[in-house]
Amino acid sequence: MAEDQERQADAPQTSEAYPRKILQYMEGFLISKTVFTACELGVFDALHEAQRPLSAAQLSAALGTSLDGMERLLSACTGLELLRAHQGTEAVSYSNSDEASVYLTHSSPVSLYHSIQYSSKTIYLCWHHLTDAIREGRNQYEKAFGVNSKDLFQALYRSDEEMVKFMQLMNSIWNICGRDVVTAFDLSPFKDICDLGGCSGALAKHCTSAYPQCTVTIFDLPKVVRTSREHFVTGAHSRIGFHEGDFFSDPIPKADLYILARILHDWSDQCCVELLSRVYEACNPGGAVLVVEALLFEDGSGPLTAQLYSLNMLVQTEGRERTAAQYTALLSAAGFTHVQHRFTQKTYDAVLGRKETGR
Repeated sequence: MAEDQERQADAPQTSEAYPRKILQYMEGFLISKTVFTACELGVFDALHEAQRPLSAAQLSAALGTSLDGMERLLSACTGLELLRAHQGTEAVSYSNSDEASVYLTHSSPVSLYHSIQYSSKTIYLCWHHLTDAIREGRNQYEKAFGVNSKDLFQALYRSDEEMVKFMQLMNSIWNICGRDVVTAFDLSPFKDICDLGGCSGALAKHCTSAYPQCTVTIFDLPKVVRTSREHFVTGAHSRIGFHEGDFFSDPIPKADLYILARILHDWSDQCCVELLSRVYEACNPGGAVLVVEALLFEDGSGPLTAQLYSLNMLVQTEGRERTAAQYTALLSAAGFTHVQHRFTQKTYDAVLGRKETGR
C-alpha cells in the first residue's frame, strides 16, 4: 500500500492525469472549421448588418440553415468569444464581439474574411495530404485538386476564381501587416520602387502612404495585372503603376528598391539565388532589396506560426520559411551586402540587403 502511494506521488500528475495541451492540439481543427463555417454562412455579416442582437431562429431563417445546426454553431462561436450571448425572456440572442466585427465581417477594411475563405477551401484541402507531403518532400496540389503542380503558379492560379481568391488573401494579409513591414526600415531614400509579385497592390498602397515621394511599379503576371487593375488598384492610386512579366524570364525594370513579399518562401534556394541575382543586376547602384517573410528563430525554437507556415510551404509550394541568416546567405550569394533584419512582432518580418554604389 505504502509502495503504491509512493509510486503515485512520484508520477507526473499533470500530464498523465489530463493531457490538456495534447487534447487542444488534437481538436484544433474543430475550431478552425467552426470559424470557417460561420464566415461562409454569413453569421458575422448578418449580425453586423442587423445592428442588434438576433436569435438562432432569426439567423437560421435569414441564412437558410437548420435551427438545430445554427443553435450549435452560435453556441460554439460564443465559447470561442467571437459572439456575445444575451439572455432574453424568451430566447437567447447573439451579437458580434468587437474583434469579430473588425476582422470577420465582409465589409470591414481590415477583414480577414477572404483569408479565411482561402484557408478553408484551398489550404485546408492541401493539408489533408500533409503526411504524403512529408513522405514525398513535395507539394500536394495534384492530389488535392487534380492539377499538375510542376508550374507552381499555374497550379495556384488554376482558374480565374482561384486567382482572385488568392489575391484577396494577399490583400487581407497586407491590410493588417503591410504598414509594419514597409516601415521596419526607413525606405524614404528610395524613390523608385518595384514590387515583384505585387499581386493586389496592397503593399504598394502602404508604400505610397508611408513614403509620399515614392512611386511603385507592380511587376506581376499579365493576368494578375489585369485582375489587379479591375478589382484592387483604381485610378485614384496615381503613384502606382504596372509592368507585366514573369520575373524569372522577362526583363526586370530598373528601380532603387525591390520588394519581394512572400515571394522567396515559395521557392528552393537555387531558384531564390537565381531571382535575387536578376534583381541585383537590375537594381540601381546604391539601391536595395526588401524581403518580407515570416522569419524563423536561429535556434529553431519558433515562432510557431512560422514553423507551421514552413509545413504549409511544403504542402503548397516548392519552398520553405527560413531564418534571417539563411536569407542573408541567399542575398549575399546574389551580390547584396550590409544585410539587416527586423522582427515586427507580427506575422511578417523584414530583411534589407543593399547594392553598393558604383556596382
